[in-house]
Amino acid sequence: MRFMLMHRVPEDDPASWEPNPELIERMNAFVEKLTANGVMLGAEGVHQRGAVVRRRGTAIRSVDGPFAEAKEVVGGFLLINARDLAEATAVAEEYVTCFAGVEEISIEVRPVVEAEDIEPYLDR
Repeated sequence: MRFMLMHRVPEDDPASWEPNPELIERMNAFVEKLTANGVMLGAEGVHQRGAVVRRRGTAIRSVDGPFAEAKEVVGGFLLINARDLAEATAVAEEYVTCFAGVEEISIEVRPVVEAEDIEPYLDR
């Protein structure tokens, strides 16, 4: 199964957005390990600024970030292969240790919807 691990950090914490050399070194070693084990499918960080596009009814609105209504925002993600949620969660528990020095961080672990997950809805 594929899982997305999204790390969420406080939007206003400079340490979350200005990685130090030690964090980069830990992250590179972690990604290399997951790649060597055949777990890693992809990994990226994201910039602090962006936009949100919302639709309510027929009205579509775009808002530039940072996003004042959010305490935590996505700072990056991993896309991994894992047998189940427990294995993906174990990877997330190791992933979070890469962020020593970041005061507050959470890792959201979500299964990716696969084609076979959607097939039952096609016959409706």
